[in-house]
Amino acid sequence: SDSDSEEEPITEEELAKLKEEVEEKKKLIATLRNKPWKMKKKLSVLKEAQLFVEKFEGALGKGKGKKFYAYKVMMTKKWMKFQRDFENFKTACIPWEMKIKEIESHFGSSVASYFIFLRWMYGINMILFGLTFGLVMVPEALMGKPYGSLPRKTVPRAEEASAMNFATLWDFSGFAQYSVLFYGYYNNQRTIGWLKFRMPLSYFLVGVGTIGYSFMIVIRTMARNANEEGGGDDTSFNFSWKMFTSWDYLIGNPETADNKFASITTSFKEAIVEEQESRKEENIHLTRFLRVLANFLALCTLAGSGYLIFFVVRRSQKFALEGLENYGWWERNEVNMVMSLLGMFCPTLFDVISSLENYHPRIALRWQLGRIFALFLGNLYTFIIALMDEINLKAKEKIVKYNISVWEASLYNGTIPENSTAPPIHVDPADVPRGPCWETMVGQEFVRLTVSDTMTTYITILIGDFLRAVFVRFFNYCWCWDLEYGFPSYSEFDISGNVLGLIFNQGMIWMGSFYAPCLPAINVFRLHTSMYLQCWAVMCCNVPQERVFKASRSNNFYMAMLLFILFLSTLPAVYTIVSIPPSFDCGPFSGKTRMFEVISETLEHDFPSWFGKVFGYASNPGLILPFILLMVLSIYYLNATSKSYKEANLELKKKLQSVRNR
Repeated sequence: SDSDSEEEPITEEELAKLKEEVEEKKKLIATLRNKPWKMKKKLSVLKEAQLFVEKFEGALGKGKGKKFYAYKVMMTKKWMKFQRDFENFKTACIPWEMKIKEIESHFGSSVASYFIFLRWMYGINMILFGLTFGLVMVPEALMGKPYGSLPRKTVPRAEEASAMNFATLWDFSGFAQYSVLFYGYYNNQRTIGWLKFRMPLSYFLVGVGTIGYSFMIVIRTMARNANEEGGGDDTSFNFSWKMFTSWDYLIGNPETADNKFASITTSFKEAIVEEQESRKEENIHLTRFLRVLANFLALCTLAGSGYLIFFVVRRSQKFALEGLENYGWWERNEVNMVMSLLGMFCPTLFDVISSLENYHPRIALRWQLGRIFALFLGNLYTFIIALMDEINLKAKEKIVKYNISVWEASLYNGTIPENSTAPPIHVDPADVPRGPCWETMVGQEFVRLTVSDTMTTYITILIGDFLRAVFVRFFNYCWCWDLEYGFPSYSEFDISGNVLGLIFNQGMIWMGSFYAPCLPAINVFRLHTSMYLQCWAVMCCNVPQERVFKASRSNNFYMAMLLFILFLSTLPAVYTIVSIPPSFDCGPFSGKTRMFEVISETLEHDFPSWFGKVFGYASNPGLILPFILLMVLSIYYLNATSKSYKEANLELKKKLQSVRNR
């Protein structure tokens, strides 16, 4: 019968021959893209090979003893499909990947490198937010003493009337000041709640851990980028490779095809600029004169900016001594607004100055980044010096303690009971006088500066990009000249200003998060909204740069500046932790002479005595200094070894090129 004939076993020779044919068809399917055939022939051969494999691969499993092979073939197919689907799933899970690819296809890799850097910063701040929110803010809110139980957790009586006003909350005062958002709200109990959670220790370790994690992840990312770059770009036959190998023949989506076409066009523009710059001849004497002039103008701008910040800070200290309630909104926020306005207009001025230098676009970008970095760094440290002066004014604890003792004496008719057995007098926490909490004041200043900088960035995008593009688009038909190619034209995406804005803002987060645990959460919200707003603005309101250039090692350059600002941001925080006594009646370290004493207190109460001795010996400067010296020597040795390996790779590459060209 027909069913019996179908079940006849296949001979060993036929089975081996069929296996060979199936394997050949599989290899043909895998290598079909590399065949120099027409697309019509490729499609027909692909269809025939797939039908053959589907028909006879199952036949290999028929007959006695062949079921295991059929099962293995089926599982191999399913595993390959699962791997392919999982790779697609991982790509789909990368945040904003398709948006960044679309921007890269239209604006080049230099603009895309900014958005990749922004996404990386968003991931870092999510980790910092998780640490501060999960180990500091939530335990205090759930297990700490509630609002109104202590003076540090209560709005003073004189401020209660305006504590919930929008202007007060927008200034992060009132109820916002006396909440888990700021340092002064946290109590100095060693343990809180039924879990015996060690809040002062957790607060200190989270502050130190965020800085340590940031150092580790920045250095690790720089090392990974350096490994991916290898020995440099191979530009041999660059245009031939782009012409004949750029297109992806598996694209089936029209929108994807348009993006790929734009990406190839942009890559050709980048390659043409690189080739032109390598062959350019210039008047060396005129170029040197213009570059010296440009640097002189940039230095004058930096000096003027520093003097303006210094002048405004002095004015703000004068206003603070006379009482800010006697002045308006501008006087209260003058420092923050002036710093934001300088950060908005000075990069544009530097961009105009850089047009005199006639550098390669990539080198010009680095000079621009360096100047804006110097501007932001000078502004930031001028701001910190002003805060230090204000801390010194507020940290006069002897006078405050004397006033509190006088107030306590007045409760007992002018005498302070030393051995009195009378019941204590109950006083509402809102009526208790308290000392100045300089840590909360520092945290408030950083939060205000972050919020004002964020608002300035958004307003700049809406006015400088969107309204400008709307004006050019709709008034171009009735204007005296061509607005699109003349003044004002569509704006270009400012890479240097946006990158330095990110780095400067992140430096403020690292510097101020110890005094305001809410800062990482604010920065996560800022970066999240900035990604969508700037992606929309760059695609709708900006035009590609006239000289599109390849990003090359821009990401590692961004990381180097971020590492430098991280180092400079830790110095003021470390100085306050080590050198300045904490406030005596607010924060988790009140009652201690230095903040780091929480470590010795924990070792004394929670660890054996021998462990404390070992820790004391390990923290001895006599051991730490040789260890640091050994680390520096090791880093120098590894760096020298890495350079020698890179030079050897370049020499081998040159030898291979010379052999190929013979």
